[in-house]
Amino acid sequence: MSAHAVVIAGGGPTGLMLAGELALAGIDVAIVERRVNQEVDGSRAGGLHARTLEVLDQRGIVERFLALGQVHRAVHFRTAMDIGDFPSRHNCSLALWQRHTERLLAEWVCELGVTMHRGCEVTGFAQDGAGVDVALSDGRALRAAYLVGCDGGRSLVRKTAGIGFPGWEPTTSWLMAEVAMTAEPKWGFHENAFGIHAIGKAENTEKALARVVLTDRQLQRDANPTLHDVREALVAVYGTDFGAHSPTWISRFTDMTRQADAYRDRRVLLAGDAAHVHPPIGGQGLNLGVQDAVNLGWKLAQVVNGTSPDSLLDTYHAERHPVAARVLRHTMAHVALRRTDDRTKALDATLAELFAMDEPRKRLVADMSGLGIRYDLGEGHPLLGRRMPDLDLVTAEGPLRVFTLLHAARPVLLNLGEPSGFDISPWADRVRQVDARYEGVWELPAIGQVAAPAAVLIRPDGHVAWVGDSTQQGLAEALATWFGPPAVA
Repeated sequence: MSAHAVVIAGGGPTGLMLAGELALAGIDVAIVERRVNQEVDGSRAGGLHARTLEVLDQRGIVERFLALGQVHRAVHFRTAMDIGDFPSRHNCSLALWQRHTERLLAEWVCELGVTMHRGCEVTGFAQDGAGVDVALSDGRALRAAYLVGCDGGRSLVRKTAGIGFPGWEPTTSWLMAEVAMTAEPKWGFHENAFGIHAIGKAENTEKALARVVLTDRQLQRDANPTLHDVREALVAVYGTDFGAHSPTWISRFTDMTRQADAYRDRRVLLAGDAAHVHPPIGGQGLNLGVQDAVNLGWKLAQVVNGTSPDSLLDTYHAERHPVAARVLRHTMAHVALRRTDDRTKALDATLAELFAMDEPRKRLVADMSGLGIRYDLGEGHPLLGRRMPDLDLVTAEGPLRVFTLLHAARPVLLNLGEPSGFDISPWADRVRQVDARYEGVWELPAIGQVAAPAAVLIRPDGHVAWVGDSTQQGLAEALATWFGPPAVA
């Protein structure tokens, strides 16, 4: 039996990001992935939102993604909504198919030395007080201190752990395919009495393909549609199938929306689609999973290393469950607005007027982009619980961006007052202290300008755990809460 500190079931974007986070902390982590390589069928998820780009920037790898994607200064909720005026270095969304996102994350994880068990999957597990025994489909067994299910919406890990998955049954379904066509199709969006449909050019370096998304006339639950189904649906919508042939990918999705009622059962945790599923409208799923991974990674690493007590893992559910619940609510609303009846059109027109106003637009865009996420860390400065802005700092070593301080996924106490004004020596082995100056305005997405703090304690995920004035009031408590008890001299 092979042993690892952490085993991750599933090597998609969430599993890869989590593995990278753990590897940065020196944790022995292994991914179990059923695919023999990182190839992705079809285009899948189509982009990265602003906060995900910031997260990748925090780890020093965002340029790899920007080099391949296409920047858009908008997010989509019923229509394109401007994000270009948001205070972020990445005030945009990035059009980038999942095949590229996964490949780039896999290359990063490989550079970090993560173990990959490919061509097999987790078939069962049993946990005890000291760890988890994990059975694989090829007959092997692994032993881990913790198992994380990043194995998708039908997660075996979630089901085996007995974690509930309540939510809403589907009401609508869509057929999606990438196919070759002998006739020129009707490109763009098309609306009829039973829904909105689209045909666009699919990315493929070998041959020209059309990417088709068709709203089913009636709810269909068949998850394995055929080319015949695609042709029939095209004829029903367009009056012709445009000679559709040679599909590379055919799938069907619904608006089923569910969320795990617990993200943790003792030594088993869930992230990504294993913890929440919803239709892909709005492009939230991949981004939500990557951000789950970044919230969980440093916490799990500290528990495995013995730096923090096991109870730190409870904050993962406490922080990420409400975020996903809000995303699911927005996604259900987005689906509802795609109906083509007169009453829905009247509602859509009313919302269009509302979102033409600055404040409603900014609040919704902050949600959709992830830039407005705030974890409930109590009352205090508006920065508390929010992502730290990527400020251009002045230090004794020269100019420095905040996000460069987070490349190693370690916490930082950023002192913007008198140099060496804070004593964190009992945590010096875990927390980096940086003296710096910043002369600009502090501005938060959808909030606006806020008072400049004298110091901030930044967690490895980029969220602010403590905001201080010229005193250390509350700092020791925050350090102990998030980064373990003080070292004994």
